[in-house]
Formats: sequence, structure tokens, C-alpha cells
Amino acid sequence: MKTIGLIGGMSWTSTLEYYRLLNELTARRTGGSHFAKVILYSLDFGEVERIQHGGRWDEAAKLLTEAGRALKAAGADFLLICSNTMHIVADAVQKGTGLPLLHIADVTGDAIRRSGLKRVGLLGTKFVMESGFYRERLEEKFGLKVLVPDEEDRDVVHRVIYDELCKGVVAEESRAAYLEIVRRLMGRGAEGIILGCTEITLLLRPEDSPVPVFDTTRLHAEAAVRMALEGEGMPNTSRI
Repeated sequence: MKTIGLIGGMSWTSTLEYYRLLNELTARRTGGSHFAKVILYSLDFGEVERIQHGGRWDEAAKLLTEAGRALKAAGADFLLICSNTMHIVADAVQKGTGLPLLHIADVTGDAIRRSGLKRVGLLGTKFVMESGFYRERLEEKFGLKVLVPDEEDRDVVHRVIYDELCKGVVAEESRAAYLEIVRRLMGRGAEGIILGCTEITLLLRPEDSPVPVFDTTRLHAEAAVRMALEGEGMPNTSRI
């Protein structure tokens, strides 16, 4: 079993979800008492948030690369960045560490393509919704049409992530607001919704949405478990 290196803490709430999923999915796939081999480097989100909103992406790349090198030195075989937003520096981190990095947009795009959907709405931080690094990757590599909310709705989605979800607050009124935004995206032709922030899965559940949702946290964790167990010859009692 390969060792998964997690660059987490962005925020701790979603990193906790990653750890739970990696272990549950490993146990489900292998049976018995096997759990994931994980090394975690948890960053201070307050520092990361200031870097993000200051647009200091070179500094962000340096910070995450240092975390990745520490994970490599500790024995990680490949890396996961436990954040959609911070994949803006994913290429720099992979190059700077020399380790394979499992890109969250790639596993999400693959899942959407396999579902047969072509037009999807994207919810996430403003960095994800407004920057090209995420949408263009999905459109160019997977042939998708990616829709984002209007400016006012983007403000709502972003505020809820930073002011509530990153602090472990899950509010029913915010869930209702997100569902209204989903319906407006559906009105523009969205056939499914990408939960393009690792915290959104805490708020918007598949059963809440009138269209399929693509939980990037779960998809990322599932792909990591497959990668960790690839070629290991361990029992496979359940497909994930």
C-alpha cells in the first residue's frame, strides 16, 4: 500500500473529512482491518487565507511546496492538496517536490464525463469560480461546459465558505441559499453541480439537490485510495 501525503488544514473541517473517507474507503475496498497509510501536513488556514486574498500565489506555491517536501521526506509516495482553491499552485507543487500529485479537477472531470453530462454548474470560492485554472482545465481536458453563478450569487457562495464552513458552522439558511443558486444554474442549463470547494460537502448533500452533485472531496479520496492500492494485490471486496 502506498503512503498518501495530505497537504491539509485548508480548512481543518474538510481535512477531517478527507481522513475519514480515506480510511473508510480503504477498509471497504480491502476488507478486514486495513486502513489508509496517511501522512498529514496541516497548514495554518489563517496564513493561507491572507495569502489567497492578497493574491500572493508565488508565496502560496512556496508554502505548499515546503509542506510537500516535508511529506516526501516523511515517506509519502504521492500528494493530495486538500483544497480545490489551492490547486491554483498544483503544478508548481508537483514540480517542486518531484512527487506525483493527484489533481482534484482531473478526478472530478473524469467522473462527470463518465456520467454522460455535458453542462455543469460550479460552486466554490471566488478563486475557483472566477479564475481560469479550474474551469478551463475541465473544459479543455474533458469537453465540459462549466457554468458559474452570477456575481451576487458568487459573493454568497464565497462568504458562506469562509465565514461559516471553514469554521465548522453549518446553517440551514445557507443551505437554502445554496439550493436557490443551484436552481438558477439549472435554469441556465446545468445538468449537474460541482461542489468545487472541499467544505461545501458539509452543507449541500446529494439528497438536497434536484440534479446530480459531484462531491470533489469524495471523488478525490476515492481516486487516492485506488492509487494507493494499485498493484498491491490486496483483496478487493468493493469497487469504489
